[in-house]
Amino acid sequence: MTGLIESRLAAIGINLPTPAAPAANYVPYVVSRGMLYISGQIPVGQQGLEFVGAVGDAFGIDDGRAAAKLCAINILAQARAALGDLDRVARVVKLVGFVQSAPGFTDQPKVVNGASDFFVEVFGDKGRHARSAVGVSGLPFGVAVEVEAIFEID
Repeated sequence: MTGLIESRLAAIGINLPTPAAPAANYVPYVVSRGMLYISGQIPVGQQGLEFVGAVGDAFGIDDGRAAAKLCAINILAQARAALGDLDRVARVVKLVGFVQSAPGFTDQPKVVNGASDFFVEVFGDKGRHARSAVGVSGLPFGVAVEVEAIFEID
C-alpha cells in the first residue's frame, strides 16, 4: 500500500529518483536520536546535472526556485532511502539553502522558497520549517543551488 506522502507526490506528478551517491567523503544521511539529517543535495534531474551557473546572471529567480525544488525532490529521495517510508517524517525541522549568487544578487530567500514551498505542499503544516538562505560565490559542480535538510522522524 502506498503511504500518504507517496500518494501526495504522485498526485502532483513527482516520481522520486534513485538517490545520488555521495560525491566526496561523507554519507548522504544520518539518523540519530529521532532526527534525520540529509546532506546537501544539488539539482540533479533525469538528464543529469541541471542549473549550472549563478542566479542573477545565468538564471533568474524563477529558474533558481526550480533548482531549489529539484534539490528538495532529491532530499526526499534520500529520506525515503533512509526511512523506507516517508510517512515516518513527523516534521520538516530546518532547511539550509545555498544559492550561487551573481555579485549584488540579494534575493536568496525567494530562490530557496522553491524548496520551502514544495515541502509545505507535500507535508502540509508538518512541512513548515526554520530556514537559512545563504548567498555564496560558488557551489559544487558550479550548480546554482544546494539544499540540506533536518527532519524529525517517528
